[in-house]
Amino acid sequence: MNKFTIVKAENLKAKPDSDHLGFGQYFTDHMLVMDYTEGKGWHDPSIVPYGPIALDPSAMVFHYGQEVFEGMKAYKTAEGQFSLFRPDMNLKRLNISCERMSIPQVDPELLLDGITQLVSLDKDWIPEGEDTSLYIRPFIIATEPCLGVRAAKQYKLLVILSPVGSYYPEGIHPVSIFVEDEYVRAVRGGTGMAKTSGNYASGIRAQEIAKLEGFSQVLWLDGVEKKYIEEVGSMNVFFKIGGEVITPELSGSILAGVTRDSVMTLLRSWGIQVIERKISVDELFEAAREGKLEEAFGTGTAAVISPIGTMKWGEEQIAVAGGQTGEISKKLYDSITGIQKGVLEDPFGWRNIIV
Repeated sequence: MNKFTIVKAENLKAKPDSDHLGFGQYFTDHMLVMDYTEGKGWHDPSIVPYGPIALDPSAMVFHYGQEVFEGMKAYKTAEGQFSLFRPDMNLKRLNISCERMSIPQVDPELLLDGITQLVSLDKDWIPEGEDTSLYIRPFIIATEPCLGVRAAKQYKLLVILSPVGSYYPEGIHPVSIFVEDEYVRAVRGGTGMAKTSGNYASGIRAQEIAKLEGFSQVLWLDGVEKKYIEEVGSMNVFFKIGGEVITPELSGSILAGVTRDSVMTLLRSWGIQVIERKISVDELFEAAREGKLEEAFGTGTAAVISPIGTMKWGEEQIAVAGGQTGEISKKLYDSITGIQKGVLEDPFGWRNIIV
């Protein structure tokens, strides 16, 4: 039974040029909305025309940052079908983030049903060009008007859609990375394992400085010893050293990426060992000096795979894979995007077809 009230937009927007989408600059005709009230639970799920929302100036999200979000994508497959990629993982992580931020959890089946209906309604917005997709952004904000420091009693869940191209202008080409050893992104026991806006706001200053120095992103170190590698930009990170693929272990300050999990699954299916452990920036640069650092790449929903071509730490700068896209990075990118778009078989059941 359809639990969502659907109100269709009377005036549809002009579609953007699929060759010049950028990332997150255009939005479709509709959005999903659902409210939460203490004692009533989540209620009034609906799909309505995309537009502004009204909030009280004292809404608690503005003052205490109770907010979580997710990022997922929809694709048009080679057979002309429409699909989502591992949405169950994203909705599971959304509820993990909710728990950490003291936000009421959402029924994942109900939300997936709503997202499916929303994407189906706006399916004409799904671009077909290379490296394009329809980005899906579910998010929850605390809407109760109150200045008391506590968990809110009212929330609003929304899902908006945006046709996107490559997250980085470089696309699958290698990016330059600056090792950040002053600012920190998160600490164990904090909110690093949750997908919440404050984690990203705290990293913007370091990213701005890195870009002024000519780097695409920063490599984050742990917040205690400033020694162990955690993430690169807003992505998980992998290194191939001496034939082994290493990624930082999930210690409570690192987000459990859906693409991270997909990468590890693919690598292991290819017989490539993947090790989850602490890796220090000293070890990484020593491996580069010894010629053992073969590849480095970030993984995330937005960029999928982002190869790292150069890294700078202090006064030392190293090149990775000769500054070129590595063999594993390219194979992973082609495999994941191939599964997403239905070009390759889906042996893991990751593709969720939208009827």
